[in-house]
Amino acid sequence: MALTRIQSLGITDGTIVNADINASAAIASTKLSGAGKVLQVITATDSTQRNTTSASFVTASNTLSVSITPSSASNKIFILVTCCLYVANSGGYGQATIFRGATNLGGTYGMAVVYGGASTVLSGVSFSNLDSPNTTSATTYQVYIRQYGSTQTYLNEPSPSTSSITVFEIAG
Repeated sequence: MALTRIQSLGITDGTIVNADINASAAIASTKLSGAGKVLQVITATDSTQRNTTSASFVTASNTLSVSITPSSASNKIFILVTCCLYVANSGGYGQATIFRGATNLGGTYGMAVVYGGASTVLSGVSFSNLDSPNTTSATTYQVYIRQYGSTQTYLNEPSPSTSSITVFEIAG
């Protein structure tokens, strides 16, 4: 007699292992519930040397920008940036931050600061932010830099260096 139906009550926990599941099997995302799961990941990189003499935060690079559309307004966006900052003279600061649209998520002083001290300074920096944009509309995150008390701040120096911005949508 052919088996036409399996009742889930007859399957003991732990008896089906990953090897028993076909690689092309689709599992509905609704079955993977729970806060904290990663729903999507988007990344952008830039390896072109950029610099600024601006004392205000300016776009570091149009390529260090990502747009993400959250699937729920209650979800969070985790942003991770890695970059190389170079301060061109002593006594000044190079600063970097993340903007969501026109909002500086790092506040007045940004999220990463490199101090020139007694000489020029080159530093690899990483910084992150867990944002709650409270929207299901496309949202743009972008890296901005500025100089403070120095002549110039460089991104991706020494060349070639590569900076990146990665965003993760996290279920709320």
